[in-house]
Amino acid sequence: MDVSKKILKNRIYCRRMIMYWKARQFGLTHPKTVECSQMLDNLLNRYQKFDQHVS
Repeated sequence: MDVSKKILKNRIYCRRMIMYWKARQFGLTHPKTVECSQMLDNLLNRYQKFDQHVS
């Protein structure tokens, strides 16, 4: 696996854990949770594009 792909995968994992924590602390619809979810979406989209370019 490419190093940049591993880094991106690690960032996705970390952002997901942060989002879970915020959701438990503030609730699912709180702006902090939503913002974190959007950041996670962005990372997931980048990961998917990375896979499409490699294939």
